[in-house]
Amino acid sequence: MNWDEIKGKWNQVQGQAKTRWAKLTDDDLLAVEGHKDKLVGKVQERYGITKEEAERQVDEHQWT
Repeated sequence: MNWDEIKGKWNQVQGQAKTRWAKLTDDDLLAVEGHKDKLVGKVQERYGITKEEAERQVDEHQWT
């Protein structure tokens, strides 16, 4: 699934993100609004990892 699809289905795939990155709050997920760069930033912030690592995790996640 590409990011245009993910953004369009964000309400449906938020649960996947919450399962994968449990430290993300509901408010974090609402703020992301399906934007990849915002999700990367939230993952980086909550997990204390580099931007590159957060991007890798988001890119490698199997969105369905």
